[in-house]
Amino acid sequence: MADEALSAGAVARRLGVAVTTLRTWHQRYGLGPSEHVPGHHRRYTPADLARLEIMRRLTAEGVSPAEAARWARQAPDSVPVETVARARIRPIGSRDGGGGTIPVGRAGPAARGLARAAMRLDAAAINEAIAHALATDGVIATWEGLLRPVLVGIGERHAVTAGLIEVEHLVSRCVSESFAAVSRAYAPTGPARILLSCADEEQHSLPLEALAAALAEAGVSYRMLGARVPVAALVEAVNRTGPAAVVLWSHTRVTADPAQLSALLTAPRRPLLVLAAGPGWRADTLPAGVVRPVDLAEAVSLATAVRDSLDQSRGA
Repeated sequence: MADEALSAGAVARRLGVAVTTLRTWHQRYGLGPSEHVPGHHRRYTPADLARLEIMRRLTAEGVSPAEAARWARQAPDSVPVETVARARIRPIGSRDGGGGTIPVGRAGPAARGLARAAMRLDAAAINEAIAHALATDGVIATWEGLLRPVLVGIGERHAVTAGLIEVEHLVSRCVSESFAAVSRAYAPTGPARILLSCADEEQHSLPLEALAAALAEAGVSYRMLGARVPVAALVEAVNRTGPAAVVLWSHTRVTADPAQLSALLTAPRRPLLVLAAGPGWRADTLPAGVVRPVDLAEAVSLATAVRDSLDQSRGA
C-alpha cells in the first residue's frame, strides 16, 4: 500500500484542485489522508483518493460541500460512485440538457481537471494547472490539448444554458495572464517582424494571445494590437512599422470582412505574408495571396519562416 499512497500535491494534480482546497476539505469535512508513516507527512491512499474524487465531482456539479462530503465519507466502501451520481442533489437553477460540468470531448485528464476547477471558480487551481502545462508542454500543446477544449466546452455549455459567463470571464483572465507571463519571460530581442491584430469589432483575442506567447517562446518578436482594430488603424500600423507578416484574427463570420485583408494587400508597405487566422474566415472568400493557417502550430511556423527569410535577405 505504501507505494500506492500519494502526497497532497500529487492528489491535487490528479483531481485538478489546489492543495489549499484539499486542506480545507480535510479540516472541515474530515476527508484527509489516512496513511501514516512515522517521521513523514500523512499520505493519501487509493480509498482516500476515491472519496475525494466523489467530493470533487459533486461540488463541481453544484452540490453543497457539506452534502458532498456526507456522500464522500460513505464511499467507496458502501456507496458506489454511480449511486452517488444518481442520488446527488440537483443543482439550483440547472436546466435540462445543460448539466453541471464542462464538456471537453476527448481531451485528457488535465483538461478535465481544469474544467472542474473552472466550475468551482478556483482561480488558484486554474493558474496552477495552466502554469504546469506551459512549463511541461509549451504554449502550442497547452493551447491545443488543455485550454482550447475547456474554452470550447464553456462556449457549448453557455449555448445550452445561457450561463457560465462568470466561468468564462475567470478562465479567460487566467489564460490571458498566463500567456502574458510567457511573453515576459522570453521577451525576444530584435525588430518586431510580426504584427498581430484582431479584425474590426472582433473582441475574442485569446487565440491571438496564444499565438503571441508561442511566438515569444520560439524567439520571434512581434507587435500586438489586440481586439477591435479598425482597418484604417491597422493599415496605418503596417505603414509605420513595415512588418514582414500580419496575422488578422476573426472568430466569427460577422467580423470576417475580406475587405480588411484586401486593404493590407494594397497598403504602401505591403507585408510579405498576410495570414487570415480563425474560424470566422471562409477560404472561398479570401483574396489571392492570403494564407489561412489551419492551427496555431502552422501560424507560428509560417510567421517564423517569413521572419527568417526577411532577415536573411537583408543580411545578404
